[in-house]
Amino acid sequence: MAPNLFGRGSWPEARRIADVLRKETIGGALLLAGALIALVWANSPWARSYHDLLSLTIGPAAWHLDLSLATWAADGLLAIFFFVAGLELKREFVAGDLRDPRRAAVPVAAAVGGVAVPALIYTAVNLGGAVRGWAIPTATDIAFALAVLAVIGRCLPSALRTFLLTLAVVDDLLAIVIIAVFYTAHLSVLPLVGALVPLVLFTMLVQRRIRSWWLLLPLAFAAWALVHASGVHATVAGVLLGFAVPVLRRDGGDAPGLAEHFEHRFRPLSAGVAVPIFALMSAGVTIGGLDGLSAALTDPVAVGVVAGLVLGKPVGITLATWLTARFTRASLDAGLAWIDVVGLAVLGGIGFTVSLLIGELSFGAGTARDGHVKVAVLTGSLAAAVVATVILRLRNRTYRRLREAEQVDADGNDIPDVYER
Repeated sequence: MAPNLFGRGSWPEARRIADVLRKETIGGALLLAGALIALVWANSPWARSYHDLLSLTIGPAAWHLDLSLATWAADGLLAIFFFVAGLELKREFVAGDLRDPRRAAVPVAAAVGGVAVPALIYTAVNLGGAVRGWAIPTATDIAFALAVLAVIGRCLPSALRTFLLTLAVVDDLLAIVIIAVFYTAHLSVLPLVGALVPLVLFTMLVQRRIRSWWLLLPLAFAAWALVHASGVHATVAGVLLGFAVPVLRRDGGDAPGLAEHFEHRFRPLSAGVAVPIFALMSAGVTIGGLDGLSAALTDPVAVGVVAGLVLGKPVGITLATWLTARFTRASLDAGLAWIDVVGLAVLGGIGFTVSLLIGELSFGAGTARDGHVKVAVLTGSLAAAVVATVILRLRNRTYRRLREAEQVDADGNDIPDVYER
């Protein structure tokens, strides 16, 4: 029997993913609010106070952690975001959809295509120039995308929502690898080796299912600080700490494991505090009117970023999904069409958090090129959101019918009938 693209998973997994999507949707709204405040502030008569705030330095100098608030946001708060990403990645590979190679093939291939094609487009535009920014348009911002989806696609079937979340999870993994491998400017071996000590101790404690914050948080901070001192981007520490947390219970029971417990605790902090503050600290760019906007968007770096997000992401995701279906002889689930895949692929072109971070790593925070990257990321993401809105709204009647079918519970056992077939 040929595999089924975008088939429904189990009811517990669908319910868990729905809970994750609700939290990320709220976080996306806060992210957009933070970005809007930053843009208005940076282009107001009080713009200097915004930039003064970003450059304000706090932290213990003895530990080489006297950092600006902008750096604390990018290196510190985003470590929480990547810790949650690490938890989600491990859970998907151990107990989620990605544990089944047949179900994992489509979102993994789509994520790879969604990274490769934008990178190639950016590189082609900037060949012989600022190719260091090749990874900027490769990231999908799940919170931003879900905030858009909450407005335009409330009836989107659960299988498509699951696909988007899983694709974004794999996308995060690829982004982590890219940051660690390609954006480490210098490497100090001693702090990096030293980071293994608190990381190993943290791992031993969580493997014993110890969740005492007064033990775990100091170890996590020590690992983060040492990775930061090594020259590897400190957010990598967040991912490694997330990978250390066990997913399954020792007794094999149905209750949530430690990874899911931590995810419930830290996802609201990540989506509701860390990412919105990062947006506030990173999205503020002084545009300088229409002339400034024109100058920013005609920079080859900005052209490559916009083209990568608006064209590269949908082409890469759609093409990889189609090739996977072709070679596995898979068919789309009943009621769905390839235009639905295209709509989600366009939505995948909404890049924000990681794109802004890679822009800063590529060209330096506060530089003219970094400003052009911010304008391009915002422009490309807005364009992707508009195009995705048009495509998905055209299919809204179909989605509503599929969604209604998914909610039928004729036997009244609180499990929709479609998950019991």
